[in-house]
Amino acid sequence: MDLNSDLGEGFGAWKMGDDEAMLDIVTSANIACGFHAGDPSVMRRVCDLAAGRGVAIGAHVGYHDLAGFGRRALDIAPDELADEVLYQIGALDAFARAAGSRVTYVKPHGALYNTAAVDVEQAAAIVDGLRRYDPALALLCLPDSEMQRQAEKAGVVTYAEAFADRAYTADGKLVSRKKPGAVLHDADLVAKRAVGMATGGVVTADGTKLELRPDSLCVHGDTPGAVELARRIEAALTEAGVQLGAFTG
Repeated sequence: MDLNSDLGEGFGAWKMGDDEAMLDIVTSANIACGFHAGDPSVMRRVCDLAAGRGVAIGAHVGYHDLAGFGRRALDIAPDELADEVLYQIGALDAFARAAGSRVTYVKPHGALYNTAAVDVEQAAAIVDGLRRYDPALALLCLPDSEMQRQAEKAGVVTYAEAFADRAYTADGKLVSRKKPGAVLHDADLVAKRAVGMATGGVVTADGTKLELRPDSLCVHGDTPGAVELARRIEAALTEAGVQLGAFTG
């Protein structure tokens, strides 16, 4: 089972999360590419840290929205979105290769992730940008989403993701961050959910039983107490006999 986190989300003088501590725990790092967060120096530093630890590097592409941290949906033409995805992957891959590694997958961020999960045009644009850079890159996304369908249609390998620290709706989507309880902070609960997700168990969401079979579990780097949550998840998975390892090489 892969354990991933959104990292490199500081910008200039603004620090977000503890990238170094998280990289001692996770097996894959979704690194911001400068559009929703991150800047060249942050990207270089986090790529260096990830490469030095053997952590897989993914391009965490988002809307061009630093002020809104990429959590505001933008009405953007598909061709323009594909270009922006291509631009972001290329920028991060330059730093990854300079660190002796490379980008092996793409994971959209925030509002782009949520929109492309249900919007055919935006999902196809993400896949288009990915393929134009390197069709061998994988796409990390919600299972049974438009992103997964458009990627599979284009011959792009997908991996299913589940969120240990996020609440789900009855239809398997993420609860909006605007609603109370959308982000989970109880370490015991999050660790228990992670084991359930990883072992094919069920997760209760809105009173509905959901069966999730993810290839990767995410703990958000900007969640308060994220490092402790990640440590608890790692320990719980190990205790349950779940071997951790990146889904890409």
